[in-house]
Amino acid sequence: MLILISPAKTLDFAPQALHEAVSKPELLAQAKKLIAQLRELSPKQIGKLMGISEKLSASVHEYVADWKAKYDAPGSKQAVLAFRGDVYQGLDADSFVSKDFDFAQQHLRILSGLYGVLRPLDLMQAYRLEMRTKLAGGHGNDLYAFWGERMARSLRKALAIQGDEILVNLASNEYFKSAQAKSLDCHVITPVFMNRKSGEYKMISFFAKKARGMMARHIIRKRITDESDLLKFRTAGYKFNRRLSREGQPVFTRDKVPRVTT
Repeated sequence: MLILISPAKTLDFAPQALHEAVSKPELLAQAKKLIAQLRELSPKQIGKLMGISEKLSASVHEYVADWKAKYDAPGSKQAVLAFRGDVYQGLDADSFVSKDFDFAQQHLRILSGLYGVLRPLDLMQAYRLEMRTKLAGGHGNDLYAFWGERMARSLRKALAIQGDEILVNLASNEYFKSAQAKSLDCHVITPVFMNRKSGEYKMISFFAKKARGMMARHIIRKRITDESDLLKFRTAGYKFNRRLSREGQPVFTRDKVPRVTT
């Protein structure tokens, strides 16, 4: 069983030693090519390309300038601990024990606009490059064209190592599109998380993102390899809703929506 999740815009590169093992990103050579291309852009050009503010453009330009070709350069951090945000709050890798990290390393993949595919313990450096970015070049008009078959090949390899053909898609549509699932020749399961609001079940983005992380955590902590065990997910009030579910798309619903504090 292979789990796919998206990266996060929020990063945390404070030193953190929860697991001593580290690994090298498989598609690092391609990341270097993208960095080289981004280094040709000014902060203003980066802002226009990514549709971000002047202040954020300056930060991204600094990320690009500081990025080192050496994967374990000082300041690098394991991907699953460097990303923060709703999905990663639900995943809560900070509470993993050694065996959780080991299972995740084999069964979890983070899709990335810069690195393509990251394993949890792959060392990464600070960056911002969303998959939908239209970074044109010899590869084509955008990052989907750049990653093309490379990403699918990496995922096929990961599925083959596990010896099964089950892919649990917990990534956003933006990132899952890059996985080229139809070429993977596997059984795709896309869990859906809904909350009751105004008398009916709806997908609320904030809660759905966090629930995807919680589902990934459920699989990792329970060492799940069988599809039927996914349906036993009972976290934060969610439970399997057979009536709303369909083949390849199990729906988990929650009747009481927690209050969000800011």
